[in-house]
Amino acid sequence: MKIQTYSIVAGSKACNASCPYCVSKMTPSQGIEARLPDINWRNFDKGCRLAKDFGVSTVLITGKGEPALFPEQITEYMKRLVPYDFPLIELQTNGISIYQKRAEFEKHLQDWYDYGMTTVAVSIAHYENEKNKEIFQPHGDYMDLSALVDLLHNKRFSVRLSCVMVKGFIEDSGGIEKLVEYAKENKVEQLTVRHIEKPESALDTKGKGVYDWVREHKLDLEQLDEIKKYLDEKGTRLMMLVHGAVVYDLHGQNICLTNALTIDPDSEDVRQLIFFPDGHLRYDWQYPGAILL
Repeated sequence: MKIQTYSIVAGSKACNASCPYCVSKMTPSQGIEARLPDINWRNFDKGCRLAKDFGVSTVLITGKGEPALFPEQITEYMKRLVPYDFPLIELQTNGISIYQKRAEFEKHLQDWYDYGMTTVAVSIAHYENEKNKEIFQPHGDYMDLSALVDLLHNKRFSVRLSCVMVKGFIEDSGGIEKLVEYAKENKVEQLTVRHIEKPESALDTKGKGVYDWVREHKLDLEQLDEIKKYLDEKGTRLMMLVHGAVVYDLHGQNICLTNALTIDPDSEDVRQLIFFPDGHLRYDWQYPGAILL
């Protein structure tokens, strides 16, 4: 068995965005509540050793909310990861706190870089600030995405833009083309696009409102096929990742077409090992039975 990514759940359920397709609202909390939890550091170390034993090269610091709301906890995770020397350490964030509190985050970003963080993956829905604002902070100030990318580059991080494709936003090859142009203009190292989908257990959670929004706004099969055909014809396949994700070179821009699937029961590979602060190690976000420890 091989594990692709060691995911670390940071922060709490607190979030400064209001994404209508929030996956966290469609999946069980798995022990993550509104308050910042205590961390079972013994089991964290066991998870790190297990990840190393099974060939993990990438650590992803993510959350059931927005992890960057708790920068000191991220710093603590980074310190404790140092002995394991994972080559790639990434932070998944909406970027809002980092941008809106730029002066405060100067030291945090430097500490994270010094402790080994390599990549900041910023969640987006579009290349235009106003369109992103509709999704993330319709009643807030949101941010200047290009300025955030510049800030992260100035701190020597690689940047990945992780775009969720929904109807009315990025929904066809024309939107992909413009998104790629934007990424190239801003020297973004990696671009990921994925379509929204509901977890199979969504109706069993308290997220039915989110589920209904996803059902109405997810791309249909014709749209997905058109995008894939476009990438196959105009791009060059670089590699195939687990669970069907494909990385292309499109006009000189790295772009990965992927999905939100965590489990492939027919594969011996596991997409991710997930550490929860209470000490549980899981390999899926939605099924409580997907647990190792």
